[in-house]
Amino acid sequence: MKLTIKKDLLLNALNKVSKAISTKNLIPVLAGIKFELKKKRLTLTASDNDITIQTMIEAVNDEDFIIEQEGSIIIQGKYILDIVRKLPDKYINIEVIDELKILIYTENSEFNLNGISESEYPNIGLEESKKKVNINASVFKDIVNQTAFASSNEESKPVLTGINFNIVGDVLECNSTDSYRLARKVVKLNNASEENYNIVIPSHNILEFSRIIDDEDDIELHIFNNKILFKTGNLKFESRLINGTYPNTSNLLPDSSYLVVSTNLNAFYDVIDRVSILTSDKEKNIVTLETRGDMLVLKSSSVEIGRVEEKMPITKNNDEDIKISFSAKYMMEALKSFSTETVDIHFVGEIKPILIKSSEDETLTQLVLPIRTY
Repeated sequence: MKLTIKKDLLLNALNKVSKAISTKNLIPVLAGIKFELKKKRLTLTASDNDITIQTMIEAVNDEDFIIEQEGSIIIQGKYILDIVRKLPDKYINIEVIDELKILIYTENSEFNLNGISESEYPNIGLEESKKKVNINASVFKDIVNQTAFASSNEESKPVLTGINFNIVGDVLECNSTDSYRLARKVVKLNNASEENYNIVIPSHNILEFSRIIDDEDDIELHIFNNKILFKTGNLKFESRLINGTYPNTSNLLPDSSYLVVSTNLNAFYDVIDRVSILTSDKEKNIVTLETRGDMLVLKSSSVEIGRVEEKMPITKNNDEDIKISFSAKYMMEALKSFSTETVDIHFVGEIKPILIKSSEDETLTQLVLPIRTY
């Protein structure tokens, strides 16, 4: 294998596939990136058995890269990424010598690395399904950013560490919960799916994918029994699915509201942020909310630190008042998922879930459970 390639092209591809390299993997070859050069195309593949990422660089013209000899080799991921990132040159030469020796050089620099034979690399198919689901990348990113944070970190409940994708016809419903809060996003797909799907994708994996895609692209979802393949442009990203039945989160959403408070999103967030300064982690960042007429009173206290109280104007849908406590951290993360100017806080009772919605974006619902303080 021998080629000359533009540094920016190679670095962009390496940054994407390197997300699938695990330094803790017991299989040494999976610490490497597979380079496959043939037919005017350089394909890079990396996998840690949990996710697999593959991207292709097409030789559109000689300014992008020049192929002198086709071939395949496994190059240690950490080192090739550091080398390419730190070389100052516009073009980089990569050459395989004596089958397993890799020479990476520019006009003034030369690196010699030990490679691994491609025959030792696992057989990764990345096959596509005949029945794919299409979704806009920008919409997909919104889904992930507005739901993933609510998933659990507790491996004792594996199914809650993922995002539930439920596709029926042209409706995609995504849910994420850790038993204390719930994030739900419902979007309408441009085209109806031929089959219905109810799958759970690990939140960490889907977050990694959302970080390496462009907003302008469309994404194809190829869904199988135990894995999902995302395809967009020259990128393929495969993730395992989590086994198990996701809980029916619809049961958590109240049918009616006792009181609805409307307020400016940023102002409400900032007040909670300030009031939570005097909370401590062991107290779960508890903040108490109380309505008094057209004013909202938020307060917190700590025996060791002190107490704080802050007021702000609100609009209510009736004359009822409520007093309720919740985790400031959970409420702030829920509010952060909205990009609207105002939010509506739905109260069902002092020990019932708090719903956060916005009339400006009806696709998103956040739920936070209250905390008993007595």
